[in-house]
Amino acid sequence: MNPLYDDAVRVFRDVPRTAELLTAGPVALTRAHLAGHVTASTLVLSHDHAEVLLTLHPKFSRWVQLGGHLEPGDATLADAALREAVEESGIPDLVLHPEPIHFDVHPVGCGGGSAHHDVRYVAVAPEGAVFTVSEESDELGWFPVGSLPSPLADATECLIAPALAAVRHA
Repeated sequence: MNPLYDDAVRVFRDVPRTAELLTAGPVALTRAHLAGHVTASTLVLSHDHAEVLLTLHPKFSRWVQLGGHLEPGDATLADAALREAVEESGIPDLVLHPEPIHFDVHPVGCGGGSAHHDVRYVAVAPEGAVFTVSEESDELGWFPVGSLPSPLADATECLIAPALAAVRHA
């Protein structure tokens, strides 16, 4: 029994490409699966939903949401997404919306060439939240949701509308 794997199967059941990837079993949650593996990320909004916290990714020098690889201690994909957001932002009291807002598959250089099957969540920071740049980022910054920085990763801007919709209907 693997709760994280079971959660991944549930979350990705309607995402054909990733559902197929998961037929490989729990290995598809790890970097060891060179055909691709599941990752989890979080778009962090300010308490008033007016700004978004983005990181300048050190490997490809583009602004993206916070996130990364799953770890054995993660019980669910939502847990992994929240853990990554807290680790990368230094903000301990993020409130994660429990359901994903987006799914994306993109090529990466892991293991010489692989793909991330990324599940994306949204979290809201407490009022007055102050971030800390981690070793996993070149830079972090708050940006108005209508004025995102450049260069921006391709699939980051498309997260704004579903993130705002999710937190407004929570």
